[in-house]
Amino acid sequence: MIDMQTGTVPPVTDMLKPVSCYTDLAGRESHYLAWGNPDNPPVIMWHGLARTGRDFDTAAAALCHDYYVICPDTLGRGLSAWARDPEREYTLEFYCEQAVSLLDKMGFDTVRWVGTSMGGAMGILLAGGPAKNRISHLLLNDIGPELDATAVARLKSYVTDPPVVPRLTDLEHLLRTIYAPFGTLTDQEWCSLTEHSARRTRDGQFTLHYDPRVMHIFAANVDLFRLWQPYDAVDCKTLLFVGEHTDLLTPQIIGNMRARGPKPAVETIAGCGHAPYLNTAHQLDLMRRFLAS
Repeated sequence: MIDMQTGTVPPVTDMLKPVSCYTDLAGRESHYLAWGNPDNPPVIMWHGLARTGRDFDTAAAALCHDYYVICPDTLGRGLSAWARDPEREYTLEFYCEQAVSLLDKMGFDTVRWVGTSMGGAMGILLAGGPAKNRISHLLLNDIGPELDATAVARLKSYVTDPPVVPRLTDLEHLLRTIYAPFGTLTDQEWCSLTEHSARRTRDGQFTLHYDPRVMHIFAANVDLFRLWQPYDAVDCKTLLFVGEHTDLLTPQIIGNMRARGPKPAVETIAGCGHAPYLNTAHQLDLMRRFLAS
């Protein structure tokens, strides 16, 4: 099913189709895609700060024959509702409250958690706190309990000032530049990423899908980001993916992660920065082996 010449997975259209679902989580309508057979073991895949659950289309299509894969859109992103009380709701704590609500509603006693960037930070908070006994495997995709200050400045520079462009092709050109650290994507994957990253403005142009208030609240609070206390409480199986060229995790942070808390195994993902897109044959093989361990 994997094209070994390009190292990528065939188009999603050739595989089991996902089901688009909506549910109430902590009082807000939330969207998620469900892939595969509900009788299979569940895997939650949670995306990064400025992204959506559609980033996992390739990975979910590859995993859904063995797992029931759930890919939510976080509040304020994609097809999920926007916050009524942004200062309270656009926080890791509220996202985790919604995640626990999702586990409860779906009747998941135990799940495997794959989290990219912000989704991984949620995984740390959950596995070290309110869902400590409900996460059996935690895959942290280029994220740790603290962030490098230089990388934080880069994130602030592009998420707080979303572009407005006249054509979707213009937006794709920008996103190919902004998200070049994701690694190698096919043209189809770039097209899909762009379509699921876009929304129309009132005058018919294109901007990014998320509520701009998400990013302003992130920028105002990110300097306080430290999750070492919940990280030290994590005791489930844990694997850390590190982009070869990441600027978010320094060698010192990675070294501290190896020595503390769940003491994860570390896999360096060649050709990527922050964060690997989880779409190549090698990345998927690493994920499969970890989730099955």
